[in-house]
Amino acid sequence: MSSVRVLVGTHKGAFILTSDSKRKKWKVSEPLFAGWEVYHMNGSSRNPNRLYASQSTGWFGQMIQRSDDGGKTWEPVGNKFIYEGVPGTHLWYDGTQHPWEFKRVWRLEPSLTDPDTVYAGVEDAAMFRSTDGGQTWNELAGLREAKGHLWQPGAGGMCLHTIILDPVNPQRIFIAISAAGAFRTEDGGQMWKPINQGLGSGELPDTSAEVGHCVHNLAMHPSNPNVLFMQKHWDVMRSDNAGDSWSEVSGNLPSDFGFPIAVHAHEPNTIYVVPIKSDSEHFPPDGKLRVYRSRRGGNEWEALTNGLPQSDCYVNVLRSALAVDTLDSCGIYFGTTGGQVYASSDSGDSWMPIASNLPAVLSVEVQTLP
Repeated sequence: MSSVRVLVGTHKGAFILTSDSKRKKWKVSEPLFAGWEVYHMNGSSRNPNRLYASQSTGWFGQMIQRSDDGGKTWEPVGNKFIYEGVPGTHLWYDGTQHPWEFKRVWRLEPSLTDPDTVYAGVEDAAMFRSTDGGQTWNELAGLREAKGHLWQPGAGGMCLHTIILDPVNPQRIFIAISAAGAFRTEDGGQMWKPINQGLGSGELPDTSAEVGHCVHNLAMHPSNPNVLFMQKHWDVMRSDNAGDSWSEVSGNLPSDFGFPIAVHAHEPNTIYVVPIKSDSEHFPPDGKLRVYRSRRGGNEWEALTNGLPQSDCYVNVLRSALAVDTLDSCGIYFGTTGGQVYASSDSGDSWMPIASNLPAVLSVEVQTLP
């Protein structure tokens, strides 16, 4: 019988939630790395018991931890991330230039084919790869040649927060940077192309600029890697040509501002977003926590409310805090800044809290275990 493991990173530690395939009763682990911010925790699809965690504090800096037994024990692995070549610069809010600085790891993405290969997206925005289980890291420095001198930080910093590996073409990778935009490589990370045509960020002096767009998240279904979905600073977007061009699919959403986006495990045109009121009011419209689902790849959206608080709810759902499992009845999971983790075992039709009173949730990942 299959089981499910939910990996939750929070503002003060990490938690592992486990259940059987019915997903009705959940066990919550003791806190891991208590007191540390855990920006992301993720597992290898090739070796499900190999987990990686990115932890950070203002006192001790950044550390990568690895577990080879499903999270029972952990050990620090190679934590030396060096930007290659001469240190670059980026523009800050006041237009002045600042040197590239390594602050934290926002995203850990294990290879789909090799259990020892893992990618890291970091702040200041850069892409690193390890081929020895995280012991050593090398920058894919070609990314910064994609007009990196024009990138600027978003409100949360200049972070590479999203990595999508193409399951059909291992040489193709999609990434997103706040606030630079989305980028694609076709050669395993040597050369990169901005893929931001049609985003039209109103905050930019030139709405057709190649870079400078505040992309919050990307999603893709493995069966259709040329179709991408995006939650932008404003607007939900769709591309049918691997990011070469984008069109808006916000449709009837109550707000097109939000952070996460996800695709149903078995329905490539069913997507999920969690709208919040605005870029200054990071809580659900009308104080009602609603996940929105489109079964047509955007434009037509329905509110999913059964089991979610529909009054006086003022939490946020961050960019990495929404995930899906791959069981026959697809499960959807999300965590809130109020410390709740909600789960649906029926594709979003109904919800239940599977953890409460945690620290603010920063990330949620799901493993479907044999």
